[in-house]
Amino acid sequence: MASAFQSFWHYLVTHFSDFQLATLGTFIIHESVFFLSGLPSLLFERSGSFSKYKIQKKNNSPAAQERCILRLILYHVCVNLPVMIASYPAFRFMGMRSSLPLPSLSVIIPQVLFYFILEDFVFYWGHRVLHTKWLYKHVHSVHHEYATPFGLTSEYAHPAEILFLGFATILGPALTGPHLFTMWLWMILRVLETVEAHCGYHFPWSLSNFLPLYGGSDFHDYHHRLLYTKSGNYASTFVYMDWLFGTDEGYRKLKAIEKEGKVPDGVY
Repeated sequence: MASAFQSFWHYLVTHFSDFQLATLGTFIIHESVFFLSGLPSLLFERSGSFSKYKIQKKNNSPAAQERCILRLILYHVCVNLPVMIASYPAFRFMGMRSSLPLPSLSVIIPQVLFYFILEDFVFYWGHRVLHTKWLYKHVHSVHHEYATPFGLTSEYAHPAEILFLGFATILGPALTGPHLFTMWLWMILRVLETVEAHCGYHFPWSLSNFLPLYGGSDFHDYHHRLLYTKSGNYASTFVYMDWLFGTDEGYRKLKAIEKEGKVPDGVY
């Protein structure tokens, strides 16, 4: 398996330039992973499948879903792709490479863990700033147009927010200058994480049921269905930042009420 993958990577680096792989290759992988992982929750919502695991009873209209998809394509082509192209020299300067040999797991795992921790920290504070009155009204309210999120809404945002919070995602790789393979792996995991957090379903197999520090869909769905001044749950991946700074109090109170079986009408 390892030798086959090495051969595949050898094919990539001998048939495409570093620039092509780091820009167009990254864009193609991102779009593939994002839409393939995000579409199922949209289809579940339309068909009523897995309704017992749906966090909110409300559904988005087909028109609202289609508007989200069309704007996402526009933003990805007109914002994400140009940013990938423009940032390529910076990543090359910081040491990113695509050549063989591929990095070992002892290098990949610590780097990806560092990226998750750093991204979560930076995202938390950036997200809190976006919930101040002016920035919420003029920028972040676009993302909150979908009070009942589904997977694809994870990247539905104002272009300024895409750049602002996207900084949290690329900061770790920019600091460490990883191999392109590590960069792609980080991007795939981050996309899967944010799509899951916005999917609108809490399944028995959801990661938050097994990883105590992981937020997941239930944690982030609470953030979407409350007023921006009361939402809390600002972190992207983990729960400890909100716990440390007391921005998950409302969510924790709701969980305590749920355990007692006394959830107030209208909460969902």
